[in-house]
Amino acid sequence: MSNAAVLVIGAGPGGLAVAAALRREGVASVVLERSDDVGASWRRHYERLHLHTTRRWSSLPGLPIPREFGRWVARADVVRYLELYTAHHRIDVRTGVDVKRISRAGYGRWVLETTTGDELAGSTVVVATGYNHTPVPPSWPGVETFAGELVHASAYRNPEPYGDKDVLVVGAGNTGSEIAVDLTEGGAARVRLAIRSAPHIVRRSNLGWPAQGTGIVVRHLPVPVVDRVAAAVARVEVPDLAEFGLPRPTTGLYSRVRQGSVPLQDVGLIAAVQGRRVEPVAAVDSFDDGAVVLADGSRITPEVIIAATGYRRGLEPLVGDLDVLDDRGLPRVHGPRTSTSAPGLYFTGYTNPISGMFRELGIDARRIARAISRG
Repeated sequence: MSNAAVLVIGAGPGGLAVAAALRREGVASVVLERSDDVGASWRRHYERLHLHTTRRWSSLPGLPIPREFGRWVARADVVRYLELYTAHHRIDVRTGVDVKRISRAGYGRWVLETTTGDELAGSTVVVATGYNHTPVPPSWPGVETFAGELVHASAYRNPEPYGDKDVLVVGAGNTGSEIAVDLTEGGAARVRLAIRSAPHIVRRSNLGWPAQGTGIVVRHLPVPVVDRVAAAVARVEVPDLAEFGLPRPTTGLYSRVRQGSVPLQDVGLIAAVQGRRVEPVAAVDSFDDGAVVLADGSRITPEVIIAATGYRRGLEPLVGDLDVLDDRGLPRVHGPRTSTSAPGLYFTGYTNPISGMFRELGIDARRIARAISRG
């Protein structure tokens, strides 16, 4: 590793893209990965998952996603692509290296401490540990009284274990909604979806034009303009589901995006709600003697709760004492810029853009590589 000019933490799409872009700039790098292979988070995702962005606009720098993977690339094919990408660019990935802390070693030098006690040093570090790094467990009052099965969505793989069961899915983001649909198609006896804030639902594609394309076009427009346009489009594309317990949201789509919440791409939820196979219910408020108490005061007793309660970036143990994170635990600067107090420390992959995560990771990677190669 002493010959590497750059140490990259994380062998997901962000870290691999940076390493490939650096190689094209003639800069050596080593990618450090705590798991046993590249794309670890994608290997753990639920089996039904596909990219919500098109193959054309999801390729990383220097290698298109194979055409045979289809327009909407499946989870397993994303993993295959990351393996192909690593081999194609001859990226030096060191697996089983779990970096627990980054600390200063004089101005412009960094020391990476690993869980095994080893230390690695370098002048340039790129942190790419992933947007969905640490599952956020539910913390409802009285949850310890629940006698059924409670799992975080990160542990969900497929509907097979939940056949003929009464399941409550908590969280109407893309993950929770897609799991709810998966359960209905996989034989669950009853599926309810607990919703705190009504999501903005968009069609994944309309007349061949993907929602991602619209996200690319509008991302630099004023927020109020996008909110108005999105509301008009939704009235045409998305049926009113209020009678089924899923009303239209009262806040603007892009306003919600700026708050960190991306739209929900419909991959079967609308039809499942209209067919009453997925039942929207109020948000979970608490638990009382084993029963789930919802925000509207009603009580239900599901056999299983799948909590799609999100993730944290998990950067605090790694860089929390370097004054580079904001009060949400996100890097204050990312991409090709570094903090004036932390020169040579870069971050990529800590935004959730409506233009597509893979696309933006590729753009970030090229910019980071150019910034590093220029000194």
